[in-house]
Amino acid sequence: MRGGVVRRLDGDLEAVRERLGREPLADFDVVVRDADGAPVVVRNAPFMRDGTPMPTRYWLIDPHLVHAVSVLEADGGVRSAEHDIDPVELATAHARYATARDAAISPDHAGPRPSGGVGGTRVGVKCLHAHYAWYLAGGDDPVGAWVADRLAAVPA
Repeated sequence: MRGGVVRRLDGDLEAVRERLGREPLADFDVVVRDADGAPVVVRNAPFMRDGTPMPTRYWLIDPHLVHAVSVLEADGGVRSAEHDIDPVELATAHARYATARDAAISPDHAGPRPSGGVGGTRVGVKCLHAHYAWYLAGGDDPVGAWVADRLAAVPA
C-alpha cells in the first residue's frame, strides 16, 4: 500500500469529509488509496485555506488504520518508538520532511510558515499517525517503518 495515486478523483472530497468527520481545512491530494480506491492518506497543502500554516502535511484517514495506530499509541507507542529509533536518524527524517514541505511553498511567500518536521515536531516523536502516513506515502521515515512493523505483527 506504500505510495499511491497523487490526484483527486470524483468523490474524493466527499470521502475525505466523511473520514475526517468535517470539512477539510486545506486543499489536499490523495496520495495513498486502499485496494478499493478509498483514500488512506492525504497530503495537505502547506497552508490552510485561511492562510494558517498547516503543521501536518500527511494525514492518515483510513478509519481502521487510524484505530490501529491509536491503540499502538495508547499502549505507549510514542515512548517506545523514541526509545527504539536512533535520534540522529529521526532528526534527519524530520529535516527531509520539512525540506519537502518547504519546497511546496512559493519562495515569495510572506508571513507565517509551517515549521518543524513530521507533524510540526522539531525533536522526537509527537504522533505515530503522522509518521505512518508519511511512510505510507513513500517517505523515508524510520518511525513510520517502526509503526508498520508493529502493525504487521498484530493478528488480523
